[in-house]
Amino acid sequence: MAKQKFRTLEDGTVIPINEGGGAKVFVAGVAVVAAVGGGTAAGLGGAASVGSGAVEALPGNLAGDVADSLPGRSLETRKAEGKKSAKHGRKDETFSRFKLKQLKQAAKHEIDCLLNSTDRVRDYLAEHRCTSLDRTLFAVGDGHGNAAVISIARVGFPKKTDAEGCEKIEEVQGSGDIKPLTATLLRLADVNFSGHHFQSRVDNRTMVVAETETVAGHLDPGTLDALADVSVWFPKL
Repeated sequence: MAKQKFRTLEDGTVIPINEGGGAKVFVAGVAVVAAVGGGTAAGLGGAASVGSGAVEALPGNLAGDVADSLPGRSLETRKAEGKKSAKHGRKDETFSRFKLKQLKQAAKHEIDCLLNSTDRVRDYLAEHRCTSLDRTLFAVGDGHGNAAVISIARVGFPKKTDAEGCEKIEEVQGSGDIKPLTATLLRLADVNFSGHHFQSRVDNRTMVVAETETVAGHLDPGTLDALADVSVWFPKL
């Protein structure tokens, strides 16, 4: 395992550097806590006891039938191949790169960005009109009870510079968010997305944001980061 690196902010706060992509940028004064939901923190001494009700809500995640499309490959290889699959919209293939399968999906197309955003992101959208909002939520699992949700939001703007300006605010921890779809649409308890497993990009005049969280059992933080990194490349669904 690579040695954890740290960075010191101007006010003296020391924060870990996440080299795998994933986490939003943390601003000074924000404590860094590696916790997922209300359970035991993933990666801090065992499986996270997150979303026990998700086991019943995702019965297809107990079949033990998930194929590994890249047996023996490193996480970096899986991420690189997953990105290629995602760019072509091949969802099943993308998730199989991480020994996972899609369990459920929900999607909404809207135009009310103000209603579905918070804090500084909402303030930006009040001054820079959005033209579309497409949000998707996936539940994925390993066939053995461990599961995660992936939120993808696509916000369209009249100009590329508007999308770039929104991304600069969105990627800062604590600045607000485009609200992910509620997990109740998948018959799961609602999920509090922490921003620890996050990725964004600008696609022409569209800002794309992907976030992931564990909802049942345990998925390691590296895999959650990688899922956000590749899912942000899915084309509009």
